[in-house]
Amino acid sequence: MDINDIAAIVTGGASGLGQATAERLAANGAKVSILDLDRERGEAVAAAINGQFIATDVTDEASVAAALDLAESKHGVARILVNCAGIAPPAKVIAKDGSPTPLGHFSKIVTINLIGSFNVLSQFGARLAQSETIAEERGVIVNTASVAAFEGQIGQSAYAASKAGVVGMMLPVAREFARHGIRVMTIAPGIFWTPMLASLPQDAQDSLGQQVPFPSRLGKPAEYAQLVESIVRNPMLNGDVIRIDGAIRMAAK
Repeated sequence: MDINDIAAIVTGGASGLGQATAERLAANGAKVSILDLDRERGEAVAAAINGQFIATDVTDEASVAAALDLAESKHGVARILVNCAGIAPPAKVIAKDGSPTPLGHFSKIVTINLIGSFNVLSQFGARLAQSETIAEERGVIVNTASVAAFEGQIGQSAYAASKAGVVGMMLPVAREFARHGIRVMTIAPGIFWTPMLASLPQDAQDSLGQQVPFPSRLGKPAEYAQLVESIVRNPMLNGDVIRIDGAIRMAAK
């Protein structure tokens, strides 16, 4: 799909992988709407790329519906969706005091990362399915998983479960959306530089990067965004997950 002059939605676009994706799509001519909760950063990114920011809670049906309405009213029917919104606070199943981790911790991560992704893609897909076809397709959905979906570390039970769910729902959704000409792909990033990692000391960042076989460094958000562009442009990429991780396989801890 040609990106130029196409409307695009990026959740979590105020920072990290989402910001880099919004910037890359806009640089290729897309009309980008950023859906995020961080208004200050979101508005700044949107202004820089001549897009728009829409404050959105991806876990709330009404919030997402209103956001898609606003995005469409300004940019027309969106044909690209990239789900980057997510959280990753660590917690062991059994806390240091021997008690089980509160269920709310697990539930919150799964709700944002998995249910939030489904909430946006389902509403986005329903709208796009009613639009006209461009060339041989209507649009593309790219979800964000993680290598933790396959090699979750100690303390990542909730995060790994949520990202494994993102991987698991991809194929049935891609099969269902095929009749509408909508492709569905998933990217599983390894250790990438994000605002969360930026808060770590430089030696800690370097140590994490050295765990990657090659290149032995943290991934750059721009490299994730480059893969998104490739997926959008290549019509045969559908119903699969692509790891972008420098060949890392995560250890237990």
